[in-house]
Amino acid sequence: MLPKFFPMRILFSLVFLLLLGACAPKATVSSTQIPSADTIRIDSTPVAVAAPQADLVDQLTASTDDLNFTYLKAKSKVVWKTKNNSDTYIVDIRMKKDSIIWANISVSMISGAAVLFTKDRVQFFDKINTQYTNLTYDSLSTSLGFKVSYDLIQNMIVGNQPYKKNNTRRVVRENENFIVKQQEGLVEVNNWVGPNRKLKKLSVSDLPSSNKLTLDYEDFANLNTAIFPFSSSITLDVKNKDNQFNQTLITIKYSKVELLETPLEFPFKVPAKLLKQP
Repeated sequence: MLPKFFPMRILFSLVFLLLLGACAPKATVSSTQIPSADTIRIDSTPVAVAAPQADLVDQLTASTDDLNFTYLKAKSKVVWKTKNNSDTYIVDIRMKKDSIIWANISVSMISGAAVLFTKDRVQFFDKINTQYTNLTYDSLSTSLGFKVSYDLIQNMIVGNQPYKKNNTRRVVRENENFIVKQQEGLVEVNNWVGPNRKLKKLSVSDLPSSNKLTLDYEDFANLNTAIFPFSSSITLDVKNKDNQFNQTLITIKYSKVELLETPLEFPFKVPAKLLKQP
């Protein structure tokens, strides 16, 4: 039987479990160089290594080697586990850098939901229950218990350091890694940067609520001229309405990743009657 979709639960998963890739045994990585114009369609129907020299610490940690792209297309298998449930989804992802993130979520070979992240809002269509949700990032942040933005989501999907250099940042050395400690408002962020200058681990804590996200990047592999984390695990510790922590464990496995210059379509079909609802 097809599991029932819950819109806020899927939005919650997409914000934090779309964000990392995991390596499938036969993952393929390809690149295409054919520039053109794009379209968007929204329809109404630990090993010891030599440590870097002290004077290079800031240079190596303040700016990790970011993945640069114009378009990204990927297919992934997502496993979501809580104390009482375990679900598996197939998620197709399309991205235009700094502009659009689109995803289609399937269960048992049936397309169940679609989501569209743009710079100012998130739109979600639960096809199974015919429910449409249109949220600003402030509203989504309130629902999730974490401050969420388009840039944060994009950076976490591709394994870039989510928060760039700021005045609250300090650097601590831990074996072969460096920890970049930051505070963004009431959010505390720790970034573990490895010898390959890629983000290895990230923790994000909301200080007022004590909600926490921890993710680990592993299995780094070459993606064109860059390095990409092809496996990850995410742990979410979030308080419920009774002020008790609920833990969610998430893993993702990509079976295909492409960096493209070719424009992509971002089809997002919602029945007209749902769009007209207040």
